[in-house]
Amino acid sequence: MNVKLSTKGRYAVMAMVDLATHSKGHPVALADIAERQEISLSYLEQLFAKLRRGGLVRSVRGPGGGYLLAHAIDQTRVSDIILAVDEPIRATRCAPGSPAGCRVNRSRCLTHDLWEELGNQIHLYLSSVTIADVVNRRILGTSQVIAHEEGAEPSADAPAAAAGG
Repeated sequence: MNVKLSTKGRYAVMAMVDLATHSKGHPVALADIAERQEISLSYLEQLFAKLRRGGLVRSVRGPGGGYLLAHAIDQTRVSDIILAVDEPIRATRCAPGSPAGCRVNRSRCLTHDLWEELGNQIHLYLSSVTIADVVNRRILGTSQVIAHEEGAEPSADAPAAAAGG
């Protein structure tokens, strides 16, 4: 089963983490984020318009202008970013919460509840992760597992469970 997060959602999260990493209290130009993250500037402009409307970033005009995070990095959840760019996280073909299914006769398929709950779990997980967690590498991913297997020391912020077996 492949639950796909759209490009909009992924790029918005990448850009927000970049902003958090490079801002240091000063506005960051979208052109700089676009270059570092290899994202089209015009696409980033569209995403940041939505992020600004969603109250996640604020813009600073004029020379040296750009964008700042509207909240502390430990108060901005990944799910907030994804939802701000209008990207629902779903694993079913049906509309969320709809009693009607996606089959021709409007019934639900046998595995509907399974996929709906998977979508709920993904949303819960992304609601538990903040930009601070990503910036400080508190997310256990394969890069930490590979580094450990190759004999590299895990980062100080890596959870102890990363050592694994």
